[in-house]
Amino acid sequence: MVNSNSSLDFMLPVKRTTAGAELGVVDSELTKKQCTNFSSSAAAAAAAAAAASSAVGMAGGHSGSDGVSNGKAPIGGGQPAEIDEDLHSRQLAVYGRETMRRLFASNVLISGMQGLGAEIAKNLILAGVKSVTLHDEGAVELWDLSSGFIFSEEDLGKNRAVVAVPKLQELNNAVIISTLTSELTKEQLSNFQAVVFTDISLDKAIEFDDYCHQHQPPIAFIKSEVRGLFGHVFCDFGPAFTVFDVDGEDPHTGIIASISNDNPPLVACVDDERLEFQDGDLVVFSEVKGMEELNDGKPRKVKQARPYSFTIEEDTTNYSVYERGGIVTQVKEPKVLNFKPLRQALKDPGDFLLSDFSKFDRPQLLHLAFQALDKFRGEVGRFPLAGSEEDAQKLIAILSDINRNLSDDSVEGIDQKLLKTFAFGARAVLNPMAAMFGGIVGQEVVKACSGKFHPLFQFFYFDSVESLPSEPLDPNDLRPLNSRYDAQISVFGSKLQKKLEDAKIFMVGSGALGCEFLKNLALMGVCCGDGGKLTVTDDDVIEKSNLSRQFLFRDWNIGQAKSTCAAAAASLINPRLHVEALQNRASPETENVFDDTFWENLSVVINALDNVTARLYIDQRCLYFQKALLESGTLGAKCNTQMVIPHLTENYGASRDPPEKQAPMCTVHSFPHNIDHCLTWARSEFEGLLEKTPTEVNAYLSNPSEYVSAMKNAGDAQARDTLERVLECLDRDRCETFQDCITWARLKFEDYFSNRVKQLTYTFPEDAVTSSGAPFWSAPKRFPRPLEFSCEDMSHLNFVLSGAILRAETFGIPIPEWVKSSEKLANAIDKVIVPDFLPREDVKIVTDEKATSLSTASIDDAAVINELIAKLGTCLKNLPPGYKMNPIQFEKDDDTNYHMDLIAGLANMRARNYSIPEVDKLKAKFIAGRIIPAIATSTALATGLVCLELYKALDGQHKVEDYRNTFANLALPLFSMAEPVPPKVIKHQDMSWTVWDRWILKGNPTLRDLLQWLKDKGLNAYSISFGSCLLYNSMFPRHKDRMDKKLVDLVKDVAKFELPPYRNHFDVVVACEDDEDNDIDIPQVSVYFK
Repeated sequence: MVNSNSSLDFMLPVKRTTAGAELGVVDSELTKKQCTNFSSSAAAAAAAAAAASSAVGMAGGHSGSDGVSNGKAPIGGGQPAEIDEDLHSRQLAVYGRETMRRLFASNVLISGMQGLGAEIAKNLILAGVKSVTLHDEGAVELWDLSSGFIFSEEDLGKNRAVVAVPKLQELNNAVIISTLTSELTKEQLSNFQAVVFTDISLDKAIEFDDYCHQHQPPIAFIKSEVRGLFGHVFCDFGPAFTVFDVDGEDPHTGIIASISNDNPPLVACVDDERLEFQDGDLVVFSEVKGMEELNDGKPRKVKQARPYSFTIEEDTTNYSVYERGGIVTQVKEPKVLNFKPLRQALKDPGDFLLSDFSKFDRPQLLHLAFQALDKFRGEVGRFPLAGSEEDAQKLIAILSDINRNLSDDSVEGIDQKLLKTFAFGARAVLNPMAAMFGGIVGQEVVKACSGKFHPLFQFFYFDSVESLPSEPLDPNDLRPLNSRYDAQISVFGSKLQKKLEDAKIFMVGSGALGCEFLKNLALMGVCCGDGGKLTVTDDDVIEKSNLSRQFLFRDWNIGQAKSTCAAAAASLINPRLHVEALQNRASPETENVFDDTFWENLSVVINALDNVTARLYIDQRCLYFQKALLESGTLGAKCNTQMVIPHLTENYGASRDPPEKQAPMCTVHSFPHNIDHCLTWARSEFEGLLEKTPTEVNAYLSNPSEYVSAMKNAGDAQARDTLERVLECLDRDRCETFQDCITWARLKFEDYFSNRVKQLTYTFPEDAVTSSGAPFWSAPKRFPRPLEFSCEDMSHLNFVLSGAILRAETFGIPIPEWVKSSEKLANAIDKVIVPDFLPREDVKIVTDEKATSLSTASIDDAAVINELIAKLGTCLKNLPPGYKMNPIQFEKDDDTNYHMDLIAGLANMRARNYSIPEVDKLKAKFIAGRIIPAIATSTALATGLVCLELYKALDGQHKVEDYRNTFANLALPLFSMAEPVPPKVIKHQDMSWTVWDRWILKGNPTLRDLLQWLKDKGLNAYSISFGSCLLYNSMFPRHKDRMDKKLVDLVKDVAKFELPPYRNHFDVVVACEDDEDNDIDIPQVSVYFK
């Protein structure tokens, strides 16, 4: 969820598709016009190979004079591609501009357009590569509908690549999409920076990879397959591939507290934050006072890294003595990888990338299994048949033969049951597997084209055999039914397919995760039967920045409800999908919509949310109604999945991440030491000046007497400060002309970046000491310098421009045309009279890091408030009737509204005061807009993994050890899968329960009935509460009068809660102890009164 802002003042967006009304419905006239703008499109695709070759030629490949990185994406050589930062903002937060430019210059071939090829193409087109060429010689089959979201039943018999173009083109019209439908030759590969093969014989793959490996510059070669519940990836990026950024993380930094004159010297840092350095890291020093020999920019190696200190390989014995200050910053070095060609890697694969340590020996066996399958297909001319014992045995025999010839590296104890499963499902491309591997392979292509992130080196094997039904499958149940789900049935059987179709699913959210889930569920046939229903809810609307990941949306959907558009698009993927789209936020306020009956009828709940609060609420509802919850989330290249299964696993809320560390208020307002502090302050000032104060002004103007009365009653420093700001707006700082707004902005510059700094350094001079005698301006504090305004400095001019325009907006003053002229703006600024600054002795500056408010209380607050109210009354008489201000709500995603211009200006001028490195508007937007980095590949991976778990959840018979929680980081790449943690069990006498249990008491009981019911369990209740209201406490004698009252009446009479008509029960929390007076934590008790 990131957004961007251009460092250029004006940038034209890259045009996306503008045709049609919704996915799959395209206006033919518009399509014809679009086709003239691109070398390939749906119409051009019909020309197949001829059109493709011309398109690829246009794409540029390795030809021309472009600069080359890694022999991959051409960079430089003319104007770099403009990046539509509104569209790609979230992706820019992950990759940065340089990587995006390399992507925009990259040409990619994808061969094999079944489910996996379609997923890879989708992710790369969303990412915005220059061109994608689709190669497939085959026609769409019924089996392709289990995994290919781009295919429909009308496409059967047509070439896969040709059919794919129009639907993929809708995702991003800036990408050239073309087709090849005849046999590939290795010479054609020279047109591309990266080539991907999803359905190719091993012999052909070796031939093509040899060519790519030896080509100058090398062409990145990726081979990937998904066969049933098994999949693999092989990468070869050439003999010497340079990775420019191995993990995508910002370089670690530390603020220096001391450096010893020693060999080796000890570098101690302030205990503000733990250091993230590791032994062997290279670091550079800057801003060190005293021992300035270290400021030479030379990288030095870290030794003995500790949480707040480290040593370096250097002799500082004779260096100058350290005085103060200094920053130490990690240096991220490029890494060169020497890939082996496929021919060699098959015999000597090296270390396999592991995903599940419970399957430590599995990759070696699967390495042979995929080779055996290739040989089987070569000999028999087809895949093994589902349920065919004969075919499975033949494949096992081939594998055993390969294994015998390996001598030293042969696999011991071949798992025949696993290989039978592999053989039975080998023809099927399953949607969750295609989604998962589409994310992985898509990311590897990005790495190959950009050098950003560490490539997969070189083999990755994966299986999810735990997803199979818990009961053994009857071979007859695997037979095709001539349906679109035949591929899935060949793996899971028709019985589980029926369960999928009749499932009742609640999906919360329909953004990036939600779009992927909807596509997956539609292809799997979930909720597509007569008894099935998918309910999806999301109260958000579509924005432009969504379009680079939320692939079910088009630009003509901007402003429409996400859930409605996503559901309509999913129904086009599979018309049998029974889906209802709602725009309700799932929260306590909508429990009349999502009532008890709704929850009780659900099979599974899938979260597709972007905030913890909503996740915790859904988690509590799933606990209450004992429903499986499939949870996932992404952050840039990282993703995680968590399975919450009734009675088997702990719930989502059982473990929490620690809260993010907040900078103390005094640091943000007076002593910033990084750009984050400056941006936090800038956002706070923006909202105070342009939103909160105008809102307070309107509150006063709409009802002066009530407002004044409330302020008098408050009578504190905060009320005093609020009234001062309201009075300023209506009196001294009230603007009537645009020149007034320029005056206000210019004086704000002087106040913020000159006067306040002069006052601060007057109160605390550079040589000031604390009460203990230590220097006041010691790390992490940075001594500030005031700025002198200059119309020659464009950043000063832009600050006044954005400030004046937004100030004018709050007062409803028209913006004159002449402001676009720097010369005329400077002339207007020159007219402003700036008073001289005189420091004050009585100013109190908050230095306490624990302080929560900057308002300092005074004994005469009440008197000052009365004086301010009187002045406001005078102002009110001078205002025209109906006068009001226009509060401005911060909107980060509109580059024309000057919001981010002002915030970046505020932050960068403040950074300049404190000698903190400044940032461009894009980086400022990421931080101040609290934008979450996001890319399509990690989203696809997460949803694929969750849907592999959905098979288990809907089967309903799996044990906890069959489920998997996953953390993955595609940047490294890292895949870590583990069994979920079981819930904590509480025992009492012969009973036991977990957080999943809820005790139910029926028959409209009295308070005495409940107490006796618990007594019979050996529990003595001493407190019973409903919400925040106490219904009973054994310490209160009066509560004994309630013994014979119905509990439902106590809820109505004591708690004053009117139970809605759709509720037939309520819940009470009971505190109990046993006969030895030990507290016993019992489950929630549900009391049924109907």
